[in-house]
Amino acid sequence: MRLMLASIAASLTAGCATPPTPGAALLGNWGGEHIGLELTPTGGRLAYDCAAGTIDGPLAPDRGGRFAASGTHSPGHGGPDRIGEAPPRYRANYAGTIAGGAMELRIAVPDRDTTLGPFRLRKDAAPRLMRCL
Repeated sequence: MRLMLASIAASLTAGCATPPTPGAALLGNWGGEHIGLELTPTGGRLAYDCAAGTIDGPLAPDRGGRFAASGTHSPGHGGPDRIGEAPPRYRANYAGTIAGGAMELRIAVPDRDTTLGPFRLRKDAAPRLMRCL
């Protein structure tokens, strides 16, 4: 019963988190369907179902909760990585919005004429990934 009450209280307050300070870097772990994101003061690392990426600078929202950053995108493949294999790396543009503990993220990979997302992530949520086989 105590666990259920704590769970209900946590879900009720999750949407009431204070908005991020404009210009301050977002930090911590964020997760959602098909994506996980770890943000530090200097950038971030992403894990997708069958890919990975980097954000090459702080992810700092403006007053409206919008953010944009550049980085890389590396598509994966099925099976194990081969010894000495370097995955391809393409430049990527990350953009989205943040509201409380919720983030919406889109990734544009211009060299591949590809857009990924939108992904919906939550602060401190575990990513739900389906790995390549």
